[in-house]
This record gives sequence, structure tokens and C-alpha cells, in this order.
Amino acid sequence: MADRIARLALFGLLALQLAWHGWLAPPTVLPQGFVLALAAGPLLLVVLALLLKRPKALFAAALLALLYFCHGVMEAWSLPAVRGLALVEVALSVALIGFAGWPSWRDGLARRRAKRLAQGEPPSPL
Repeated sequence: MADRIARLALFGLLALQLAWHGWLAPPTVLPQGFVLALAAGPLLLVVLALLLKRPKALFAAALLALLYFCHGVMEAWSLPAVRGLALVEVALSVALIGFAGWPSWRDGLARRRAKRLAQGEPPSPL
């Protein structure tokens, strides 16, 4: 389930980049094609890796989402005209990072809990 949500967040982030830089707030200084390639190109590569069923594609997407998180925070802080789009970018990035890492975090908790039980310690409430 977490993988599905992470994938949805990835596709949402890609759609947001295409809509933001291609239609809703096109760039005024740089060529639009250049900005679209810069904003959506890395996400397209990760989507291609997902379609090819590469095992670490969601991990790469989560690492890449850190850059989009930083971009969203910067844009939300500095440009009030695109604050809404930037906050959506931040939310999608956080969702992608969180849900892509959730299975690993859950498995780590289970391993620590099993280790504590094997050593005879009482289980913790977490």
C-alpha cells in the first residue's frame, strides 16, 4: 500500500512540474523547454525506471524528492504568486519520501522488536 501511495506521489509530482512550468506559471527568463526538461526530466527517468521494474527506483525517487522539497520551500518563501503550487510540491515530496521509506522503517522496527523479545525484554508500546 505504501508503494502505491509513493508511486502516486511521484506521478503527481511529475504532473505538477509539467503543469507548473508548462502552463500555470511558465518561465519568463529561461526558455520554457529548458525549464521543463530541468524540472520534469529527472522525474521522467525515475518513472522509466519504475516501468522497467528496477528494484531501487522508489529509493531514487525519494532521494530526488529531497531536491523538489527544497525547491518547493524556496519558491513558497520567495514568490507569493506561486506559493500554492510550491506548497503542493512540498506536500507531494514529503508524501513520496515518507511512503517510499515506510516499508524499510517498519521492517527495522519489527527486527528491533524481535531482538528485544529474543533477549527476554518486555515489548515496548511502540
